[in-house]
Amino acid sequence: MELDPIHKDALAEFGNIGAAHAATSLSQMLMSPVEMTVPEVLAIDIAELHNYISNEISAVVVFQIQGEIADGGYVVVSMPRETIIQLTNQMLGTTDTDREINEMDQSAAIEIGNIMISAFLDATAELLGIVMLPSPPALAIDMAHAAFESIVAQVASDVNDVLIFNTELTSEAPPVYGSIFMLPNVELTQQLFTMLERLMEPLA
Repeated sequence: MELDPIHKDALAEFGNIGAAHAATSLSQMLMSPVEMTVPEVLAIDIAELHNYISNEISAVVVFQIQGEIADGGYVVVSMPRETIIQLTNQMLGTTDTDREINEMDQSAAIEIGNIMISAFLDATAELLGIVMLPSPPALAIDMAHAAFESIVAQVASDVNDVLIFNTELTSEAPPVYGSIFMLPNVELTQQLFTMLERLMEPLA
């Protein structure tokens, strides 16, 4: 899928509103000021998704999209090991970074994933008037590539396009990075882009 400049601007606006919502909630959870930006937005064919996924060990939090459109697809937060360990350390006031992902990290990944996805779906409702709700999350700790293969196998017949929001999170600690992948089904994709086009009409 090729994005024209208007669609790209609209998705960037959508991403940044979601990021602002998420930063507010994460600031409360981490008890320190947090800024979250979306420096890059991509729209790709699902067949190309493997080109955008790393092989590093990651916490992958998966939600099914519910709401106005039943079984609307999936939305996924992927955070590399270094990111989730750093965020857990900030939450707990610890400093151990040379370790594997443990149960505390897994709990933190689910909580952070919940916050980020709820914020992004709230932004959808605020900006586009489409109500999307996240299902309870499922967590995988694996090479990101392997985790996404399982997701794609489930949605391949219903999903053609993937929206990728690459995020940067800055606070008192060094910046950390993660990505939000939206895999809407064909019906939801059409609805999203129709609403984005209407939103951007005054700017065209």
